[in-house]
Amino acid sequence: MRKVVLYIAMSLDGYIADKRGGVSWLSGQDISIESQNNGGYGAFVATVDSVVMGYTTYHQVVTELAPGAWPYTGLKSYVLTHKQLSADDNVMAVSQPVTELIKQLRQQTGKAIWIMGGASIGRPLIATDLIDEYHLTIIPILLGAGVRLFEGQSQQIPLRLVTSTSDNGMLDCVYKRR
Repeated sequence: MRKVVLYIAMSLDGYIADKRGGVSWLSGQDISIESQNNGGYGAFVATVDSVVMGYTTYHQVVTELAPGAWPYTGLKSYVLTHKQLSADDNVMAVSQPVTELIKQLRQQTGKAIWIMGGASIGRPLIATDLIDEYHLTIIPILLGAGVRLFEGQSQQIPLRLVTSTSDNGMLDCVYKRR
């Protein structure tokens, strides 16, 4: 069965987007320094072949973060939406519940499945305990308000810290279920 990994950045106070839904704050403490490790991103991407995201995250990628060039070429990308997307062999619009999609993808052969975001995608998977690994990059900023990933979490999910590294004030932590 394929592993499901939530790989996401969040502020020190637990937000994955600011109060306007923006992510322009995603950087280390010194913006003039290029991060060396970048949260282990390159090594992580080599372990996945599928990426799952909601429409808001998809829209941020194509309009703000990487306009003009899909940054996940080579990965099968699933966007949970009822909207039509541009024709692309690497990006597929999916309208079923995320929990059902993940259960189906887990049964297929392949590498790990990357849960990219946002909260509407992550929360149901956390609530149904479908996340095998949490890869969280803590950004050195207090936003005070915004979109919380773990809001409404009612049950305990015991985790074990596997690794932690820091780079330019960003703390990269990998947790697995105990």
